[in-house]
Amino acid sequence: MLNDDAINRWTTPDHAWQYLNRADHIPHRREGEQVLLDHIPLNVGRVLDLGTGDGRLLGLLKGDRPPMESIALDFSPTMLAQASDRFREDPTVTVVAHNLDQPLPDLGNFEAIVSSFAIHHLSHERKRSLYGEIFARLQPGGIFANLEQVASPSPALHRHFMESIGYGDQPDDPSNQLLDLHTQLTWLTDIGFEDVDCYWKWLEMALMIGVKPLDNGQKIQ
Repeated sequence: MLNDDAINRWTTPDHAWQYLNRADHIPHRREGEQVLLDHIPLNVGRVLDLGTGDGRLLGLLKGDRPPMESIALDFSPTMLAQASDRFREDPTVTVVAHNLDQPLPDLGNFEAIVSSFAIHHLSHERKRSLYGEIFARLQPGGIFANLEQVASPSPALHRHFMESIGYGDQPDDPSNQLLDLHTQLTWLTDIGFEDVDCYWKWLEMALMIGVKPLDNGQKIQ
């Protein structure tokens, strides 16, 4: 697990703003986001966004799902301020300060839990336990969709990814704790998710999805 100084770089305004200024320009990101949107039901009632950042993903989801109720979690003061500003006129969104290194608070159950480029900052042990908490908080038939940065199978491919997104001249973010895709898909299956797969991938960017089974084996459409 990273030391606190490394993890807490995301609490500094400079680090958060460096990311926000580049977020819209990451190649192929919109492709992955669109596939995620395609798999969240249009009639979804309640959504939890883990590591919401400035609320980008929730904003995209609400474009076709304006009535959905959402809780947006983050621990960066800069990100929380941006998310609160984005949704200040929307009473269906609640922004909550929470560090994902700690167990999820009791926020009730959800029909969908989503995350975008946040969980890879956690230790591998915490990733695994968080996936279990997500499963417990989903309603039967609910969906978990995680658009994430995963580990490359070789240093050369990692360098290729960093160069492809315009970070080739910068050191790796010390808060990144990348893990291979296969291990995470296996964890989701072992926890009890169904239809687990990588639904989209470009280099180190991958969309992992799993569905919590209904007792009768059916799924929410």
